[in-house]
Amino acid sequence: MLRDLEREYDGRYGNLFGEPASSEIYRYPPEAFTAPNGTFLLLLRADAPIAAGAFMTIDQNTVEIKRVWTHPDHRGRGLARLVLAELEAEAVRRGFSEVVLSTGPRQPEAVRLYLATGYTPLFDPTLDAETIVMHEFRKSLAAPR
Repeated sequence: MLRDLEREYDGRYGNLFGEPASSEIYRYPPEAFTAPNGTFLLLLRADAPIAAGAFMTIDQNTVEIKRVWTHPDHRGRGLARLVLAELEAEAVRRGFSEVVLSTGPRQPEAVRLYLATGYTPLFDPTLDAETIVMHEFRKSLAAPR
């Protein structure tokens, strides 16, 4: 799944940020995405990954969602929305009340997903995507701990 995500990022961004996609994908240790600090969700069909996502702890109230991905053969079926909803639900179960996430300028489908699922953009959405560069979002999930 991570190799597919790396190919996806490389295909969209090349060396736009001055480093290969693997630098971002492997920036954090696996422990950042395992309990109690985070979680990693993988949807399988016939033992093959079809969608995934993860979150890691930012502070006592906030998690950051990372690595939301859907296999190209399974896009357009609502799987990313399902992954996002389950990550949010798990964050609430663990007592978190805020989610942050970001995506790059060449992932307009991700921007549409986050806007459609209640995320507040922390950028001016009227600007050109390449001008914005990193598209950061925030969402409140529940009352604070």
